[in-house]
Amino acid sequence: MVYTFRGGIHPGTHADPGYKAATNTKPIEAMPTPEQVILPVSMHIGAPAKPIVKKGDIVDMGQMIAEAGGFVSAPVHATVSGKVIAVEPRLHPNGSKVMSIVIENDGEDRLHESVHPYDFEAMSNDERIETIRSAGIVGHGGATFPTHVKIKGAVGCVDTVLINAAECEPYITSDHRLLLERPEEVVNGLKMLCDIIGAASGIIGIEVNKQDTFAKIEELIKDDPRLHLYPLKCKYPQGAEKQLINACTGREVPSGKLPADAGCAVFNVDTAGAIYRRFHTGMPVVRRIVTVSGSAVVNPKNLEVRIGTPVEKLIDACDGLKAAPNKLLMGGPMMGVAQFSLDIPIFKGTNAFLVFCEDEDKRVPDPQCIRCGKCIEACPMHLLPIYMNVYGRANDLEESVNCGAMDCIECGSCAYVCPARIPLVAQFRLTKSKIQAQRMAEKAKADAEKAKAEAEAAEKAEKAVTLDKK
Repeated sequence: MVYTFRGGIHPGTHADPGYKAATNTKPIEAMPTPEQVILPVSMHIGAPAKPIVKKGDIVDMGQMIAEAGGFVSAPVHATVSGKVIAVEPRLHPNGSKVMSIVIENDGEDRLHESVHPYDFEAMSNDERIETIRSAGIVGHGGATFPTHVKIKGAVGCVDTVLINAAECEPYITSDHRLLLERPEEVVNGLKMLCDIIGAASGIIGIEVNKQDTFAKIEELIKDDPRLHLYPLKCKYPQGAEKQLINACTGREVPSGKLPADAGCAVFNVDTAGAIYRRFHTGMPVVRRIVTVSGSAVVNPKNLEVRIGTPVEKLIDACDGLKAAPNKLLMGGPMMGVAQFSLDIPIFKGTNAFLVFCEDEDKRVPDPQCIRCGKCIEACPMHLLPIYMNVYGRANDLEESVNCGAMDCIECGSCAYVCPARIPLVAQFRLTKSKIQAQRMAEKAKADAEKAKAEAEAAEKAEKAVTLDKK
């Protein structure tokens, strides 16, 4: 049986589903460490980490150099050994300048004394979660939500852990190669997650275009009755949390709710691998496997890269570019973030960097909707993109919400099938930001009115007490 969900699209060609042929047969290649690494303190959703080193300090590989800035946060570790040469704002993939720690690599990869294996079986659940937290592990699929927070929210209310191995977005093959070359990391990470959360079932969902991974994974899970391999239909966005949950369990995540509300927790392939590596070797998050591909790249590859490595070094490792690039993307072509410079570092959420030539620019001037309804058919969230676009452009936020704007996962399926080539996702992101700003303003106003009312009530009560005394 092949599992799937309703809606979605099939990017690619019959000969090359998902445009993955350039890298899906290329083994992971360890990239030489760079002369410098640039480590932003914001490589996760939540509060930025706080630097605990200063310029001139000597640091070791695996040493914590920035501590978590709150519960929803994650620490940052040195990915090479060497000297801190700057603690200053540097260009971040989000387009702004973010406080970053720059380390000059001494080439020794000298391990910090804190890097040592942990006895998973001998630890309490709280100790296990703290070990994951202190490793700086976040969602490696791109969301970068701190993993310890997700685990804490799942303990006691989740019965099914899912490993998102769909890797449905075009061009990206980094998870595929990890499953093929190091499947034991992923399977052992899943076992640990099931143990910590107390889940009765653990599912690894893999699209059928990666069947070369099935045999080894089935061998690794055969002795654990909790674990299952689910073949998934090759369709985008099969790897989105809500779609993956629905395909594998038949459950629906309620609008505005989290996977835990459906009894599920979803983790990326490399997130599970990072958990296993943390306990097995003691190493925190210091590296990523990154697919470097696209029509402008001379020799596309899957590279194992130290976090903080400048993107320009990855391009050099792929023998450079064929021509001046028309578009740079951190991530995949559907949900990746466009970049304007190669002077940015690889961070924890980077699974791919794509570079495209000018002849792949399919934009048209002044696109007009022809009311074909293809966007509605493709939407995996069963929304009404055609009307979301109309109301969003008219700045009618109330009707945008009624059409489901806040449930949009920004997967880009609607824009992909649109024959008019309307940039729908860009409009939806803008509309959602306006809705969120409006809600924050309304909340601030309500809080201010409540505080004023409480102050007036307190003042009246104080006057009443004073009168009673007289």
